[in-house]
Amino acid sequence: MLVHQLIYQGEDEQIFFHGDTDISCGHVRTEVARYRIYLYNAGVRQGENVGLLARNSPAFIYAYMAIASLGAIVVPINYQLTAQEVAFIVKDAQMKNLVITKTMDLTTPLSNNGYFTEVAQHVIEQIDDFSVTQEPLGLSFDTEISEDQPCAIIYTSGTTGNPKGAVLTHRNLVSDAACFSKAMPVYETDNILCILPLYHCLAWTCIILCSLLHKASVTIVDTIVPKDVIEGIKRFGVTVMYGVPSVYMLLLKTAEPGDLARLRLFMSGGASLPQQVAEDFQRKFGTSITEGYGLSEASPVVATNPQHRPKPLSIGKPIPGVEVQIVNPQGEAEPTGVVGELTVRGPNVMQGYFNLPNATAQALRGGWLHTGDLAYQDDEGYLFIVDRLKDLIITSGENIYRREIEELLYRYPGVSEAAVVGLPDNLRGQVACAYIVMAEGQILNKKVVKNYLRDKVAAYKIPRDYIQVDHLPKNQSGKIMKRSLREQHKR
Repeated sequence: MLVHQLIYQGEDEQIFFHGDTDISCGHVRTEVARYRIYLYNAGVRQGENVGLLARNSPAFIYAYMAIASLGAIVVPINYQLTAQEVAFIVKDAQMKNLVITKTMDLTTPLSNNGYFTEVAQHVIEQIDDFSVTQEPLGLSFDTEISEDQPCAIIYTSGTTGNPKGAVLTHRNLVSDAACFSKAMPVYETDNILCILPLYHCLAWTCIILCSLLHKASVTIVDTIVPKDVIEGIKRFGVTVMYGVPSVYMLLLKTAEPGDLARLRLFMSGGASLPQQVAEDFQRKFGTSITEGYGLSEASPVVATNPQHRPKPLSIGKPIPGVEVQIVNPQGEAEPTGVVGELTVRGPNVMQGYFNLPNATAQALRGGWLHTGDLAYQDDEGYLFIVDRLKDLIITSGENIYRREIEELLYRYPGVSEAAVVGLPDNLRGQVACAYIVMAEGQILNKKVVKNYLRDKVAAYKIPRDYIQVDHLPKNQSGKIMKRSLREQHKR
């Protein structure tokens, strides 16, 4: 099945709720047709890359489906990026058309990037006002599109350099939604809260595509302000929520148990969920947060915990249809319990990185996607992420897995957030350094924290330095930008 064909799954029931607007499946089809004709008239054709830069709204969904139905490739762009960052993606994806909430001056940034192709900006408000009189000649909704043709290019967060465009096919996206919903069922009676940004693969696959597959409804909220989130949950009868750890941290501080009483499922992804946060959430709200794992290159879901049998600190088991293997640097499978690189194989794995053959060859080897994450699998098949390969700290030949230290720091009274990074050291090669956000009014006592860790881990694992900061830099999916912290230390 093709991604845009999913809008024909339902009848005319209400499927999207946004502000004061209830949107039926029939209305979605009408609006997708409007956007489709507008973009066709504007010159969008099969096979070209079309940017989509918009906040969470029904219009984002209309534009995405319309672009895909033309056989063009959707390039969702983070609306928080600067003009210079947007220009990099526009040039890299060789765009000629950009669907956007409001025009952005890209002339200078694009010329600075050496890109002189004219880029037409199609403002969503103008498309909404477009009156359809008749379908253009030569435009058919049955455009020949294969499931194995690209549907979207998802630009990675760029935690280790310039973002790379992961090319995902219709088959990648639809199969991942189908496989994920086998592991974590979605029902017609569900109402899924969408506060994750729709430009992110997690929201698109797990919320929009899963809801269309199973005729569930979606409440779209364009904010993570707790009172607005809670109001949306109560008003529309939300039953399922997907969030990143920082969202659950906010709810812990602001929500009352009754506010979330109707929800049957809380899912966390995008970044590791601190165990202390999971325990505090369970204690306050009487329900657990189910943690999963994915990456853009896998459409994105790879694994999730069974809802009624999760394991602390685990990302769960591979979803149906997806295989995983833990391998050593030579690509040989590691036995149970041994840490190695997590590799993935399945219908959800990307075609490759757009116009980056060397990076593609490095990521896709022997039919397996190399994730760059260090993990191990226990004897029941549960997976545990211990670090990013690039974030592994090696001090005097000994490995330090930062998550082990971060979990302990989260348990220290007054610590709100923590991140451990490796810094160069002439004697040991690297030493660990902890960046810590304290709760309001709390001051970090480095000596006391160091003594606290001394009783719990080997001496070589204890960070040499502890730096209190107001906040930790994060990318759009909630992952802490370790590279930014290392660069900050250099300055």
